Amino acid sequence: MISNTKETLVCALGGLGEVGKNMYVVTHEDEIFIIDCGVMFPEDNLMGIDYVLADYTHLKPLQDKIKGLIITHGHEDHIGGIPFLLQNINIPVIYAPFIAEKLIKNKLSEKNISCPKVIPINEDLNIKTKHFSIEFFRTTHSIPDSYGMAITTVNGTIVETGDFKFDLTPIGPVANFGKIAEIGNKGVTLLMSDSTNALLPGFSNSESVVDEALAEIFSENPKSRIILATFASNIYRLTHIVETCKENNRKIAVFGRSMNTSIDIALECGFIKDKDIFISSDEANKLDPSQICLLCTGSQGEPLAALSRIANGSDKNITLMPDDVVIFSSSPIPGNAMSINRVINKLYLKGAKVYTNATDVNVHTSGHARQDELKLLFRLVKPKYFMPMHGEYRMLAGHVELAKQCDVPEENTFINKNGDIIAIKDGEVYRKGAIPINDIYVDGNRIGDVGLTIIKDRKIMSTDGVLIVILNLDVEHKKMLIEPNVTTRGFVIVNDNQELIKQIQDKVNSIALNELEKDNFSLTDLKNRIILEINAYVIELTGRRPIIIPMILNIK
Repeated sequence: MISNTKETLVCALGGLGEVGKNMYVVTHEDEIFIIDCGVMFPEDNLMGIDYVLADYTHLKPLQDKIKGLIITHGHEDHIGGIPFLLQNINIPVIYAPFIAEKLIKNKLSEKNISCPKVIPINEDLNIKTKHFSIEFFRTTHSIPDSYGMAITTVNGTIVETGDFKFDLTPIGPVANFGKIAEIGNKGVTLLMSDSTNALLPGFSNSESVVDEALAEIFSENPKSRIILATFASNIYRLTHIVETCKENNRKIAVFGRSMNTSIDIALECGFIKDKDIFISSDEANKLDPSQICLLCTGSQGEPLAALSRIANGSDKNITLMPDDVVIFSSSPIPGNAMSINRVINKLYLKGAKVYTNATDVNVHTSGHARQDELKLLFRLVKPKYFMPMHGEYRMLAGHVELAKQCDVPEENTFINKNGDIIAIKDGEVYRKGAIPINDIYVDGNRIGDVGLTIIKDRKIMSTDGVLIVILNLDVEHKKMLIEPNVTTRGFVIVNDNQELIKQIQDKVNSIALNELEKDNFSLTDLKNRIILEINAYVIELTGRRPIIIPMILNIK
């Protein structure tokens, strides 16, 4: 990713062909800026994985050239990877908006990781280095303090929007249309823009519409306890939930660590001013249901989140009541629909009344621009070239169609994959090869130890189980001391399949005796032959493919 030909290079390490783990790198000669460092939450096929990270391994040999990490806003898919990045790569300074800074420092503190110098981002900040001049413009998103940026080099100007929408009646500040247009009038070589809602027509609903919908639900259910799940990071939403509760004389009990963290930050930063509205779960249980709102995590059906515990009946503090009203003030992240539906079904089974966006009530609006907003951005920025980012392939492709409608020639658009490099030279943009990219998996406290091979083994174990072959040998005298023992986990019930187990044991016995007779006998050859031949034998007998694990004990 280092060019010695005076080109400016752009590469996505994550965020293309997916929704999550956003991480983009801009390089000019001996200077590198990283934009965002997010995580992606695993889908069901990544068994046992806690987080998926962008592949930052290519930055390790180049870390002395890194001038800073720029954060556009404080969502997990833009900041969640920072603790892992800092454990492997030296980052001299982080540029972050105020709310993002608070969230980042909290994350690092929890993991006992020292925080680099943090410089706050606002519209007055202009980062100047030998090759870069970077300025920022305010955007509207579902978290306060969201920014896009204009990156100017000798080869041209790159505009990177971060996540954004154009909300004309937002809860917080309006996007700075004037500054965006001013940057566009100066000339933009390459636009990199959020593609999440590029397939949805029209304008996104305003956050004020959600405010009205929540107020209506509260007024329609004056005697019921209200349980409200939303994204903890959506501080604007939390702000007007507090206001709605105040207007309806309800106290708020908060559940979920990330929700408590966001409430603390919102109070500290002045977004929420009434601290007395919050009460403990013990206090909530003593009040009449009409006086309570439970604000909790779990809007994505996460198994360990507060709402899932309440739905399962496993929460120590809260028991679901038949006349409870549950509001999902969120939309499903791709891959989470099944988990959410499981929670909703459990809530319905226990008699709760459930509101979601699917029930034709505007209890959530996206923080991402839809088609007409994206077209407006094209008209303001007037880019010569365009690279869609932040989205699955269909979203990127749909975004390119919008670019073409707004007079960007198709040959000037780049639908890239993670690792693809594009170069800018003298105002022209072209492809410049690619670097190999592999997702990094976090499993517990271990980073990068789990690869595709282990994921594949876990899938096999989950579907076909494990078959363990135990042999007790005297290798020195080339003797089998006792008959082979075969046991299984997740393959068959041993007591109900004695004949099958006996057939496998006989086959193992035959293989072992045959190998022991060889002059060049080795334990490695014996293990390999057991794996190959027992695998084929079990497929022949059962049609299944369990993991075969030989355990050979050399007893002297």
